[in-house]
Amino acid sequence: MESAYKTVREEGSFQFIINKSRFIGYAAPCKTEEEALAFLKKIREKHKDASHNCYAYVIGQNAGIARYSDDGEPSGTAGMPIIEVIKARNVVDVCVVVTRYFGGILLGAGGLVRAYAEGSKVALDAAQVVVMHETHRFAFDAEYSSVGKIDYWLKSQPVQVNDREFGADVTYDVSVKQGDAEGFLQGLTEVSMGKIEPILLEKGYQPWTETEN
Repeated sequence: MESAYKTVREEGSFQFIINKSRFIGYAAPCKTEEEALAFLKKIREKHKDASHNCYAYVIGQNAGIARYSDDGEPSGTAGMPIIEVIKARNVVDVCVVVTRYFGGILLGAGGLVRAYAEGSKVALDAAQVVVMHETHRFAFDAEYSSVGKIDYWLKSQPVQVNDREFGADVTYDVSVKQGDAEGFLQGLTEVSMGKIEPILLEKGYQPWTETEN
């Protein structure tokens, strides 16, 4: 039984303004606490002149490490809203930093909570939340005469086509979730009438878009 989990695909950022204060939400995938702290350090150095660099990170598939900081904002108004958004999305192995440049207008405790929660949300969206599934990656060759049929069939399958190389035949590189692998192989045999013999390239976790099951 596979153990899928959510994380972010890549580093991302997004900024917005609330009552003249500029907020910039950053998120990045981090496998260890050291990586999270290194990302935090990078953002702090980039925004040395910012009023605040508030953050939260959650590490481990079981969310075993979770830390957050208000970085000078009133207690409970920044770090906690950031980590609550992360937890609500069930995202792990991630660090989110929300930078604020104060614009001269006080937002109040409620306003700060909403602003930092929004900063966390837009940061996660920018970094693209994905679901990591145990995945089998296969390669197989198809004759040119069957490519149209194979391509049409693949569109109906729960697979990711990573690459196609055109040589004497067309070589496909595809990824299939572990739970779908058996059905995929059986279907490929049927659609090719037994002519295609796929090769397993590797097994491991691979990102799939959050909306996919």
